[in-house]
Amino acid sequence: MTDFATMLHADRGGPAHTIHLVDKNNFGGWAKRQSTSRRALLEAARFDGKTGFQFAFLPAEQGDGFDVVSAVANVQELSPWCLARLGEALPAGRYRLAEGEPGPAMLGWLLGQHRFTDYKSKPDPDRGPRVLLTQQAADIDETVALAEATVMVRDLVDTPAADLGPVDLEAAARMLADRFGAKVEVAAGDVLEQGYPMIAAVGQGAIRERAPRLIELHWGKNSDPRIAIVGKGVCFDSGGLDIKPAGGMRLMKKDMGGAAHALALAHLVMNLKLPVRLHLLVPAVENSVSGSAMRPGDVIGSRKGLKVEIDNTDAEGRLILGDALTKASEGEPELVLDFATLTGAARVALGPDLPAMFANDEDLAHALQDSAKAVTDPIWRMPLWDGYDEMLKSDLADLANSADSPMAGAVTAALFLRRFVPDGTPWAHFDTFAWRPSPKPGRPKGGEAMGLRASFDMLKRRFTA
Repeated sequence: MTDFATMLHADRGGPAHTIHLVDKNNFGGWAKRQSTSRRALLEAARFDGKTGFQFAFLPAEQGDGFDVVSAVANVQELSPWCLARLGEALPAGRYRLAEGEPGPAMLGWLLGQHRFTDYKSKPDPDRGPRVLLTQQAADIDETVALAEATVMVRDLVDTPAADLGPVDLEAAARMLADRFGAKVEVAAGDVLEQGYPMIAAVGQGAIRERAPRLIELHWGKNSDPRIAIVGKGVCFDSGGLDIKPAGGMRLMKKDMGGAAHALALAHLVMNLKLPVRLHLLVPAVENSVSGSAMRPGDVIGSRKGLKVEIDNTDAEGRLILGDALTKASEGEPELVLDFATLTGAARVALGPDLPAMFANDEDLAHALQDSAKAVTDPIWRMPLWDGYDEMLKSDLADLANSADSPMAGAVTAALFLRRFVPDGTPWAHFDTFAWRPSPKPGRPKGGEAMGLRASFDMLKRRFTA
């Protein structure tokens, strides 16, 4: 993993290149204060202070070296991404802002320097770290942890399915446990079939080397409030016997994006030592096509005791989450968060950038929305509309795993999950794309963390206030 700790240092003076931040409102006045030669260079570079992520090099005001001028949307309210382009493009060296502190922009500075190159025969040459100096030394550790967690999501999602099966998700959880002194338990084989029949049913078509399992991680003091974090770990989704078309299957290595988010959020909780008792659950499966795969029309059991009719084998994520949510609820947590790349309907409704958030508790929903705004990690609340529960009716079983209507697909999926969360347990469900289809500075095309920073900020405010 990229060593982000080398890229943020406390500012104790010493030489560094100066970064001048300007926006469309203050650029004219700032430019007038520059020397004639510096203004000429800005004109030659067609730098107007308005174009997003635009920057230019200037001779240093004093001595040798250079300064940097960069356009941002608002110099008074820096976003996490306004320094990302500089982190990507500047040469190695030490930098500080001419005025003010980078604040949230430190995150983009770090993430702009990360590349996932595991499958490159000739990785990009190492240009050395671009170090940002800050007086906000107390914020460095958390910013580094946030960058590490974001990259964890991205790298796990970007890894091809051939190299990331259920056993590899288990290995990722064990690495976290080793780093932070947590305990891991894994249910597989007969134990899984008897205790978690929906997880077993979804994964029963996979080859033995990619057998299904429920991965649990426990961390924290027994006296601290208990929280549960659940992540959908479908390492590859063919759709099962209701097989996806080729175009729909192309990105299904990312169907474990919910598990990646859950692991990353657990990383933040443990790394920054939130005073909670953490219970992480990752049901890890591969939804394969084979003679032993579950069939449309099958009726399967669940850990909760409900019988579920399989209307569509491609609606498998909600099945494995149902058993995991049941297990999480048995510990009587103060709240439950789950993350899943669950429905295409959420993408149709909200596009790739906005994860759909459902919550059964108003205080929890408002807290997540407040945190999302505070840390610029957007989410959008969707309704748990009771009237659509009837779409999940089954003539044979207690409920079906897929609605009898193509409408409101994200809502009915969330309503299915709600059946496995006890009344009175605060719960929020994120239906996320976990993927960026086109690059932006600090945010390359590929796997992406969405709602992760909002969720952590909410937990931090709730349990350290």
